[in-house]
Amino acid sequence: MRKLLFCALLSAFALHAAELTGKWSGSFDITNEQGETKPDTAYMDLKESAGEVTGTAGPNEDKQWALRKGKLDGQKLTFEVVTDDGGVLAFELTFDGASIQGSCTGTGSGGEKLSAKVNLKRAG
Repeated sequence: MRKLLFCALLSAFALHAAELTGKWSGSFDITNEQGETKPDTAYMDLKESAGEVTGTAGPNEDKQWALRKGKLDGQKLTFEVVTDDGGVLAFELTFDGASIQGSCTGTGSGGEKLSAKVNLKRAG
């Protein structure tokens, strides 16, 4: 029983010590209004301080948009980005210390509704 309690405390400490701040890259699989899915990439440069998240997100390191309304509440990471063409993407993600996963909804160019599955790991 003592070992189990020690492991639980150690796990909680490790999760608390996990750092969101940094560069993240991975997949961004987009589904359009017609149900067609297109694989794409995602890259984020995030900074977290006292639950407030700032930084940028986009398809790659060269094409980035500023985050707004960024928040980390426990493992729940939420923010929005406004794209160059005026589209707004809302992210609802989970940060587990080693990865960022979740979904994104919003509008693309021309107001087309889209959704995406996001799966990121810390960039090299």
